[in-house]
Amino acid sequence: MVINSKSLLNCPVLSLHIEGETARTNSIIVDPDNLKIMAFGVSGPLTGRDGTGDILMTSSVRELNLRVGMIINSADEFVSRGEVVKLDKVLDLNFSLIGLNVVTKKGTKLGKVIDFTVSEDFTVLQLIVKRPLMKALMDPELVISRKEIVAVDDYTVTVRDEEAKLMKQAVSPDDFVPNFVNPFREGNLEPSHKETLDAKDTE
Repeated sequence: MVINSKSLLNCPVLSLHIEGETARTNSIIVDPDNLKIMAFGVSGPLTGRDGTGDILMTSSVRELNLRVGMIINSADEFVSRGEVVKLDKVLDLNFSLIGLNVVTKKGTKLGKVIDFTVSEDFTVLQLIVKRPLMKALMDPELVISRKEIVAVDDYTVTVRDEEAKLMKQAVSPDDFVPNFVNPFREGNLEPSHKETLDAKDTE
């Protein structure tokens, strides 16, 4: 199942413990190390008080049903900043896919990321790119598969192929092993200094 990221915002979070809604999502936290959603910011009557946090790790989501919501065991699943080291590192980066410029390896600007799709395991599959004004007259949006991504920093997503080839490709939500450059990895946080990822996901 391919899921639009916008459908994951204001999504009910349902607890098996109380058999009802405990919160709703209000933000999406993407790990730039592997382009997967790591967690969601949440708010509701059972968050941020009585020892519960306001962040839901995707590892705590038992089931996702877009007609119902995200199902978790209980509000005890919510965490706070400071409880998960890797989460804190990602939060410190303040990384967001939305708004990043998308360019080809040759420097051709394709547009800006306005949305993205994910798989059921919250892996980013496709980027929805808003085209520059002149190009938008013919094609307002460009859909780019994550297999085309070769580099990510805090300003730009760089893709492998040129614009003409990207527009002709059939986008497929195939499983993908990250192989893009990511400057956010530990010990290498400067956007100008990039490091190649391992050939497999090390999350």
